Amino acid sequence: MFALLGISPQQLFQQLLVGLINGSFYALLSLGLSVIFGMLNIVNFAHGALYMMGAFAAYFLLNLLGLNYWFALVLAPLIVGAFGALLERVLLRRLAGLDPLYSLLLTFGLALVIQGLFQNFFGSSGLPYAMPSQLTGATNLGFMFLPIYRGWVVVFSAVVCFSTWFLIEKTRLGAYLRAATENPTLVRAFGINVPRMITLTYAFGIGLAALAGVLAAPIYQVRPAMGADIISVVFAVVVIGGMGSILGSIVTGFALGIIEGLTKVFYPEASNTVVFVIMAFVLLIRPAGLFGRTA
Repeated sequence: MFALLGISPQQLFQQLLVGLINGSFYALLSLGLSVIFGMLNIVNFAHGALYMMGAFAAYFLLNLLGLNYWFALVLAPLIVGAFGALLERVLLRRLAGLDPLYSLLLTFGLALVIQGLFQNFFGSSGLPYAMPSQLTGATNLGFMFLPIYRGWVVVFSAVVCFSTWFLIEKTRLGAYLRAATENPTLVRAFGINVPRMITLTYAFGIGLAALAGVLAAPIYQVRPAMGADIISVVFAVVVIGGMGSILGSIVTGFALGIIEGLTKVFYPEASNTVVFVIMAFVLLIRPAGLFGRTA
């Protein structure tokens, strides 16, 4: 069958792996966007720039402080998340209650400023970031060689994504978060600091983007434009899955990564547009997205 299609099994499985890796980043980034929009009604266009900041945070931790990948995996999301909390307190809080278009315009401007500053200081070329020695090499699966680091990225991303879904949808903390967005007055009556919860939620969504940046650094190198390269696809993933749908972002992110990878095998010319074609069809059939709630 593979001979009839003009491809080898190794080529097919290799592209499936590439699709899963891309899908891991799509899922993590769209998850952060969905948490922020679903909980706070903020369209965060700066998400790609903050993903890039996560990669740069890992690079600085290694080259300035000598802290390796494993420390960066914990510290970079905390550092960039704290920066996100500052943005929410100083800028985005002023737009509370207004149309989401205002937050989109503000965060779009922030994305341009952040990317411009990093590009001015570090240029456009990529900076190398070595993968941890524990995850180098590849393992023979029989039908293909699986690079260990790439396998780690897929598994770790899936664990983080579904743990976040469980936290928000199945725990008391998640119930408080959802209630705080729908009826903040009632939640305040239980003694919960709603503004602080909103800030922490935004910081958590940004932390997910920074975590994706750390995972991506050894694969794609650290570049100021790395966020701009991926953010349009991530927004398409969010729209297809359903704005604010946590599960929709996860499932759609991984699925579209696989579809994109398969498209590169069977019809390479369409690989850069297949996600947007799917988005157009989904919006025509189900405007709220595959997992979105219809009014």
